[in-house]
Amino acid sequence: MAVNLSPERSHEPSHEISPAKAPQGDLITRTPRLDHADADRQRRVIRDYFIDTFDRYTQLFDALKSDAAFYQKPISLRHPLIFYVGHTATFFINKLMLSRLVDQRLDEYMESIFAVGVDEMSWDDLDDTHYRWPSVQAVFDYRAKVRATVLDVIDRTPLTTPIHWDHPWWTIVMGIEHERIHLETSSVLIRQQALEHVQPIAHWAPCDEAGAAPDNRLVPVAGGKVSIAKPRHAPYYGWDNEYEHHEAEVEPFEAAKFLVSNQEFKGFIDAGGYQNPVFWQEEGWQWRSFEDRQHPEFWVNRADGWHLRLMTEEVPMPWNWPVDVNYHEAQAFCQWKSHVSGWTIRLPTEDEWHRLHDVSGAPGEDPQEGRWNANIHLDHWASSCPVDMFRHGDFYDVVGNVWQWTETPTYPFDGFRVHPCYDDFTMPTFDGQHNLIKGGAWASCGNEAQIVSRYAFRRHFFQHAGFRYIKSDAPVKNPSSHYETDRLMSEYAEFHYGDSYFGVPNFPKALVELLKPYFKGLPSSRALDLGCASGRASFELARYFAHVDGVDFSARFIQQGVQLNQEGELRYTLQDEGELKLYRTRKLADMGLDGVPAPTFMQGDACNLKPRLTGYDLVFAANLIDRLYEPAKFLDNIHARINPGGLLMIASPYTWLEAHTPRENWLGGFKKSAENYTTLDGLKDHLGEHFELLDPPVQVPFVIRETRHKFQHTLSEVTVWRRKAD
Repeated sequence: MAVNLSPERSHEPSHEISPAKAPQGDLITRTPRLDHADADRQRRVIRDYFIDTFDRYTQLFDALKSDAAFYQKPISLRHPLIFYVGHTATFFINKLMLSRLVDQRLDEYMESIFAVGVDEMSWDDLDDTHYRWPSVQAVFDYRAKVRATVLDVIDRTPLTTPIHWDHPWWTIVMGIEHERIHLETSSVLIRQQALEHVQPIAHWAPCDEAGAAPDNRLVPVAGGKVSIAKPRHAPYYGWDNEYEHHEAEVEPFEAAKFLVSNQEFKGFIDAGGYQNPVFWQEEGWQWRSFEDRQHPEFWVNRADGWHLRLMTEEVPMPWNWPVDVNYHEAQAFCQWKSHVSGWTIRLPTEDEWHRLHDVSGAPGEDPQEGRWNANIHLDHWASSCPVDMFRHGDFYDVVGNVWQWTETPTYPFDGFRVHPCYDDFTMPTFDGQHNLIKGGAWASCGNEAQIVSRYAFRRHFFQHAGFRYIKSDAPVKNPSSHYETDRLMSEYAEFHYGDSYFGVPNFPKALVELLKPYFKGLPSSRALDLGCASGRASFELARYFAHVDGVDFSARFIQQGVQLNQEGELRYTLQDEGELKLYRTRKLADMGLDGVPAPTFMQGDACNLKPRLTGYDLVFAANLIDRLYEPAKFLDNIHARINPGGLLMIASPYTWLEAHTPRENWLGGFKKSAENYTTLDGLKDHLGEHFELLDPPVQVPFVIRETRHKFQHTLSEVTVWRRKAD
């Protein structure tokens, strides 16, 4: 039986329409199948998908009125919009270099400053004083060069099908789908930009239907098994967190027939919901208090009543559209709803959302032709629409209109592994602070519109996201992602912070101890731990330097250092024997490191460092050079980062592998002019102009534990260099 949960009664008009009655613009190309037998056809499909995506994203910024609008931050937690114009373009070049589909950069400065910094992670550098932003024209000119480069790759690179996870062309599709994500997230930032800085743009027309909202009601959903699976041979592109398998039994529950409308949410506001801490979780109340929030982000209170900020305009409040809120506001509304109803009202879990989808008959996969029976993929409008317009069985908007917040912090499925070309897509969000959103919004295109897609945002962030509530007494069971379970990451955590084996001292600490005699008379202002991995050397260097930057290409490694900074401890699992695991907790206090100044950790490419990473008294590069794609470039330019008289320490086992460094870029380990040419010879040739070698090389051993019975024992050759005076 349906139960009315509305605080106020209103009529329930029928706004259902056929998609054919919605505004008809050009359909945006769909995320393509990647298993066409005809390679030429597959090439054309990818080409069309790239052009449509790249050009639509470029045109999105026509919504900004002037160049000044590109440099005005919409919100303090994000970069100005000029960053996002350049970011998606540099992403293509950076990823295509990793897959070796291109072998040279287009603009080192652009590809450095636009590389990372989009999700308020602890290592994101959002301080504008660190950047000299290029002109708007220069960034769009750069985008044009990237467009031509990618098209040249698509047109000229040999192609075999199908395109799969390990296929070099995967990074092309990765770049396209990444830009599809930013098509949506940048539209949110434009929506948050000051109104005087924006203007309407063609093909982004909002819905013009509005009225009173229908009564919301609870509708029963039968319990059952949820099975979410995406094999790696699936014919569509996927992000790492979509693979491979998850199953759960879901208990029966009742779900709201409609998404929560602006009108229904107003009942919470009118009841003093934003002033009553009893309805808020501690984290949410802290956010509300800090922001002094009194109503949703996009509501505007004018003299003539409530208005709603759309992407480029304000309109009188469409009460029957879904409310746009963050997780904290959605959760507080549910607590208030529980209070007034006497029932347990909450957000659904990811599993419950999938169960609702399974029983509703809602669209399952992005249709390759035609329009969705849902307000998604920009098939209808560039805005939300009434909550009673797109029916899915007994419900409306199971997919589309706005994303739907869930109670589930994102976590890895069984079989999860990161893609080697994008290791920081999901791993940094396994922190219990990023909740999954499901169902897609009006601007969700490409992979975002796939039901198996799993996107997560910080709970205080705004997206085109609202919510549907459920009634259930079943406890919320969130799978844990607290322990680091990735084998490589666990091995490095143990290598940096764990036990010593066979009498071999801790390697990062031993290197810093080896350097101590060289610190005499050396300024102790700034040190750079380049290729810092899990960060132990950064903490050890902080004993001797006032400021230490730890930089690594991998966000997964950085996350371990960040966790130690924030929590003082690191937890991970170790492979013991077969399926047996050991659980480890390592604390800075136990290593005598709890009193040192906290290092700053950030992502960076040693071959293309950000301009601000300079002025160091020491650059510490342990086991780095034989993992770089262009080590000579690193050596030829590192002097510019070090003060005259400063030190450069290089440690490496000189394990040259084609997988990391193209053969033609090896520094040594081959015959040259019929004579042996070692890596030390290469170091001397590249560093000799700007550095002097202070002492003969020293061999420092290290041991990496793989299992209880298997260890790697290696010797790293250490050289210490002093930068010559200019």
